[in-house]
Amino acid sequence: MDSGAEAADMPDDGGIKTPDRLSRRASRLLSHLAAQSDRLVAEGLAGADARRWHYAVLASLQEYGPGSQATLSRRTGIYRSDMVGVLNELAERGLVERAPDPDDRRRNVITITAQGRRHLRRLDKVMDDLHEQLLAPLLPAERDQFVQLLTRLLDHHTQQAPRPPVP
Repeated sequence: MDSGAEAADMPDDGGIKTPDRLSRRASRLLSHLAAQSDRLVAEGLAGADARRWHYAVLASLQEYGPGSQATLSRRTGIYRSDMVGVLNELAERGLVERAPDPDDRRRNVITITAQGRRHLRRLDKVMDDLHEQLLAPLLPAERDQFVQLLTRLLDHHTQQAPRPPVP
């Protein structure tokens, strides 16, 4: 029996057989892996009393410095309408500060606090552990190659539109 027939005969998703032409499609594999990754990250960050958007905002502020709500929205891919809620959550916990922009008093400048930097370091460790779990079957060199290949594919397909970073 050829490997294609073996793959089609193997149970997938709790004993339900998936046709080989589906189970070997890159688009389907990426979709299923993305779902697993999303679940893993959401659960892992929830265990650290955080959400993926908290991590994205804190990482953006740490790496690029203070910014307006609109700037943070562009940097992280978070819709402007959702950014207010994310910033409210972070500000209530003392992880970011809002201050009037000296150049335009109608908007605020968001800055990460010392407590926010400490929290981000903890979240970095959580994310490292989660990615370790996600990529566990791969050797270190394969992990690097996998990320490079995904980046190349994503860059190719998003040349016209900026790619929002996803933790």
